[in-house]
Amino acid sequence: MGLETKISEKKRRYWQYAKNMGVVFSFMSIATLGALAYLHLGQNDASVSIIYVLAVMFTARCTTGYVAGIVASLLGVFCVNFAFTYPYMSLNFSIDGYLVTFGGMMIISSITSVTTTQLKEKNKILKERDKMLLEAEKETMRANLLRAVSHDLRTPLTGMIGMANAYLEGGDHMSEREKREMVVNIREDANWLLNMVENLLTVTRIQVGDTKVNTNPEPLEEVVSEAMMRFRRRLPKAKVRVSVPDEFLMVPMDAMLIEQVIINLLENAVYHSGVEDEIEFRVTKEAENAVFHIRDFGKGIDPARLDTIFDGVGIDKNGSGDSHKGMGIGLTICKTIITAHHGTICAVNHDRGAEFIFTLPLGEEKNEQ
Repeated sequence: MGLETKISEKKRRYWQYAKNMGVVFSFMSIATLGALAYLHLGQNDASVSIIYVLAVMFTARCTTGYVAGIVASLLGVFCVNFAFTYPYMSLNFSIDGYLVTFGGMMIISSITSVTTTQLKEKNKILKERDKMLLEAEKETMRANLLRAVSHDLRTPLTGMIGMANAYLEGGDHMSEREKREMVVNIREDANWLLNMVENLLTVTRIQVGDTKVNTNPEPLEEVVSEAMMRFRRRLPKAKVRVSVPDEFLMVPMDAMLIEQVIINLLENAVYHSGVEDEIEFRVTKEAENAVFHIRDFGKGIDPARLDTIFDGVGIDKNGSGDSHKGMGIGLTICKTIITAHHGTICAVNHDRGAEFIFTLPLGEEKNEQ
């Protein structure tokens, strides 16, 4: 296996070397043709060297390593001396001042090549570092998501098992009303679990490798309407006041994923505000973004949790046994979806409660009249 790897690496190097030399000769050929055309137009041949310096710069930009740029510098110097310096079609460095001129051109070309190559290497290192940081962030999010799953799913399951056992063991001594309340509670917890599973399946629609989603311009009003229909089927008693811009907006998005975000945030406002007051759901157009505001008028969010609430690390410890207290999965998935859309999401407190705000870039197609 080691020998095969070495052979493969050697082939890759030879291929890269051949590719680099091909780039060198291509740019030198283009520079020569350009210089000939320049002289044909009757221009000063003293400026020909600048054309070759530019060719060296482009060569260094389009190749890897230092060799190609240095080879291009040498070829540029010899081309200028051979084809564009008297006596033509011969090499002559003996004429007064020529050696200094060509030496200066060689130094400038080489420095340009080395500097360009060093900048490329630095950019490569920075990209690798950013990639490592992104991978570390993904791993952290996965760990937080697993922690949120263990909390948010275990609590309703424990409650359902407890109520089922109580029904089986003491059902003969319960009134019809108590039995109905118990079945209703089991149904609510089952629906909650179904919602959590939908959330987890939603994440699988995002390409984990590059955290991108397939977006298409979608009518904003239709997406909001569909999200509200799905939300009201789940929570028909919830009161929500919806406001969208009068302007017809087409927003690049994966409609199903964004609907899931809206539903998650609305359910979060219902379950965690601590009151039954009307929720305000407002969408505005601000600069190059569509901005979604979901505001409740309840107890607000603990300020210590605001910075980590979307990471699944600030989960409420549920001492009451209410399965709806866990916010981990839903908010973590909201952040994953919005980040994949190149948007932003945050949570803030206002005078009378909490507000969740997320943005979606409008992209090239902002609106249609």
